[in-house]
Amino acid sequence: MSSYKVLFCNPPWWADEVEVSYRKRFRPYTTRYKRWERGVRSGSRWPHTYVGASSPNSPVFSDYLPFPFFLSYAASFVKGNVNKDSEVVLRDSVARAESYQDFYNYIEREKFTHIIIESSSPSWEHDKQVIEKIHNISRDSRIAVAGPISAMGQRILNELPVSAVLKGEFEKNSLKFVNGEEGIIEHNLLTIEEMNASPFPAFDDLAMPFYCDHNPLGQKFPQFQIWSSRGCPFKCIFCVWPATMTGNDPDGLTRRTVRYYSPEYVESLINHGIEKYGFKSIYFDDDTFNLGTSHVRKMCEVMKRVGLPWSAMCRADTIKMEIWQEMRDAGCFGVKLGFESGDQGVVDRIVNKHLDLTYAGEVVRHLKDIGMTVHGTFTYGLPGETYENMRTTKEYIKSLPFDSVQESGTAEIEGTPLASLRNSGSLEAYPDASLPSLTPIYLDGRKRALEVITELRESESK
Repeated sequence: MSSYKVLFCNPPWWADEVEVSYRKRFRPYTTRYKRWERGVRSGSRWPHTYVGASSPNSPVFSDYLPFPFFLSYAASFVKGNVNKDSEVVLRDSVARAESYQDFYNYIEREKFTHIIIESSSPSWEHDKQVIEKIHNISRDSRIAVAGPISAMGQRILNELPVSAVLKGEFEKNSLKFVNGEEGIIEHNLLTIEEMNASPFPAFDDLAMPFYCDHNPLGQKFPQFQIWSSRGCPFKCIFCVWPATMTGNDPDGLTRRTVRYYSPEYVESLINHGIEKYGFKSIYFDDDTFNLGTSHVRKMCEVMKRVGLPWSAMCRADTIKMEIWQEMRDAGCFGVKLGFESGDQGVVDRIVNKHLDLTYAGEVVRHLKDIGMTVHGTFTYGLPGETYENMRTTKEYIKSLPFDSVQESGTAEIEGTPLASLRNSGSLEAYPDASLPSLTPIYLDGRKRALEVITELRESESK
């Protein structure tokens, strides 16, 4: 059996150095200083750039940094299935705040046989340049691209010095690549049995102290971001992982499945992380953590034994009202809830979420009554959404006692129904989704949608 040296990497993503203005209350002057705009890619359902506190080679804890789930699970899977003479490394340069030069020096020095990079639409123009540079300095390395951008398939192989494109979650496909397979390697997901028999995700020790998601409010750090399941049965038009990674459903027409980790696996993983890194809280970053009473109750029993405060990514309508109290009693201090819009027509006929907003509002109030924090997520610039719909969303947000709110521009990511809509013009599962009504937003994507949010905020303040 051959020996390999394999790198699973989340390369640096620095956008620019920008000037930030800050004025403290009651002070007559404004302070201006430089800050770096950085990007998050692997581990994020919505890769994007933001102005953070860190700068190249100077990481500062507090920046939003998601754990690179797919990348880390693939690294540990390959490591467990190659011979002992092989070396498999996970390097999260984004979480390390690594500079490009240090990253490229590392690549040149280590001489990997295989390099696997995760990417998606928001970072793709940037990542293409990174791939070209890696090829130029390490020509003997075979490069594979994974992540949602794999929906582009043959185009990647045609345009870049890439040996393989790994579709979907990529444990098995990474192993195929390392063992010699090239070209487009189609979806090949782990079964439930394989998932629960797999090793724990690989960790980049230098990155672990910096993973951070401040919401929902109440987090204690260091924070362990984990999955208790993979997949989501719902088909929101923009949602990327169920469409591209844990499924293959770019048009929102096929059945989407969910696979659960066993309570034993989850508890062992948490205890392993606590022993190794001293985590103080747990965040379940499932696509939808609370899919049914049975799974939630199993996780509650686990967390009672673990004894740490925890939070989760949830949906408002997938458990009965009394189950929220059971979560609270098991140590859950807060949840994220996806709403997407405050306009019922948009939620039903554009997003295809089919969430009763009146009931969802009752859930928010109940969660506050039992002492939990609530983070609501909303997006603007949906296809077919009008300015009046957006204003309705703003009014809906104001009507509820959220602790924090995410208002983002809609991101069009390869492999999602939203990206399919651009190509087809209409989709059966999204009857009111259309591009013309807000064409300016789509001309330059998320940036224009964020401008619309700013316009709405300014109109509110007048």
